[in-house]
Amino acid sequence: MSIDTLRYYERIGLVDPPARDSGGRRTYSDEDLARLGFLTKLRTTGMPIRMMRQYARARRSGVAGPALCKQILVEHRASVRARIAELRSSLDVLDHKIDNYSQIERDASAAEGRTA
Repeated sequence: MSIDTLRYYERIGLVDPPARDSGGRRTYSDEDLARLGFLTKLRTTGMPIRMMRQYARARRSGVAGPALCKQILVEHRASVRARIAELRSSLDVLDHKIDNYSQIERDASAAEGRTA
């Protein structure tokens, strides 16, 4: 994760500002790093920043927070699963096309062998 991304996440409230050492440099705890890793996974799965901010606010809230966090993640998981299904379908089409071109190559090679 780039420094710019880290600072952006701090600025928009996705992560709390980390502790600083005596030289004023940010120091990240294992918990901070785990949270950043999780945020990276959310972005990789296509979760919009808006939804990530909603999740971060829910995480910081009181008793209702865990239920809202779970709801956000369950909804996002459903969209990720739908995207995976779309990608699998697209992959099947690509595999079919590649197999088709492989057959065309084999047929062309066999035809050249017969004419030689």
